Amino acid sequence: MIDQFGRRIEYARISVTDRCNLRCRYCMPECGVKKIPHDEILTFEDILRVTKIFARLGIRKIRLTGGEPLLRKNLPALIREIKAIYGIEQVTLTTNAVLLERCLLDLFTAEIDGINVSVDTFDEKTFSELTRRNLFEKVMRGLKLLIGKKNVKVNCVPLRGVNEKDILKLTALASENPVDVRFIELMPIGCVVDSQLEGIPTAEIFSLIESHFGKLYPVEKSLLQGPAEYFRAENFIGRIGFIDAIEHKFCATCNRIRLTAEGFLKPCLNFATGLDVKKLLRSNVDDESILQAIERTIYLKPREHFFNRVNELRDERKMYQVGG
Repeated sequence: MIDQFGRRIEYARISVTDRCNLRCRYCMPECGVKKIPHDEILTFEDILRVTKIFARLGIRKIRLTGGEPLLRKNLPALIREIKAIYGIEQVTLTTNAVLLERCLLDLFTAEIDGINVSVDTFDEKTFSELTRRNLFEKVMRGLKLLIGKKNVKVNCVPLRGVNEKDILKLTALASENPVDVRFIELMPIGCVVDSQLEGIPTAEIFSLIESHFGKLYPVEKSLLQGPAEYFRAENFIGRIGFIDAIEHKFCATCNRIRLTAEGFLKPCLNFATGLDVKKLLRSNVDDESILQAIERTIYLKPREHFFNRVNELRDERKMYQVGG
């Protein structure tokens, strides 16, 4: 599928739930959230039907997200069925690892192709303050079980005055293990806009890592990977990745679309525009008509985001609501 600007769209993030067992300060309000009624969430049948249409349009990679996707019952069964769809080459998962210890065997039995773990700190106190939950030990046990497995990524959002001391600790994880540690730039979405949180520029993180681990050399990334740019210092086993949508806008090479838990197709994270796929699914519309509607929506994917500008099309929803 080629959009109007010549980008090949091959990667879809599908949120399977808006619910989460953490309350991270950059993602959810402290008081919690109004949960989407269960009958408004896409069913597994809905997700499989849309994924088959995605595959016909050239989507080759599916990442399951949330909220926290491991809260969705029978998720491994969905993974197996998505992997069986002709044209889908990879099915991966992003999790906060709270339930990973309990679910890991089932995920590998379902032949998951990769797991990303969002871990912003290795300090228990900082973890509790940042996530507003005392679940640090569960996350660490889940992460420990995952280290050494194939295609593991650890995601961190560096925050000024919050987890700066963890940058080098996380980098050390990649130096000693076959893990990709990625530093993700804080984006002005949802809770972040009204918070006191301040991200740390990628250039500053890059310089800090080089001062302790030596020169970082660029690493060519494989097909179907997302926007991260990867580097490796001498004698590193793993890689260091940087995802900085604001500082180094990568819109020109963006290959992703998003489907929210309630079935709204978003060609760009920044914009509220898109397609209500669930409405089509539940209106007795045939697959060809849905395919054509999705194709038009992807084709009209915006040229670039405007996170640094206020505009009438900006999506004001929280990160968990858009499959962040």
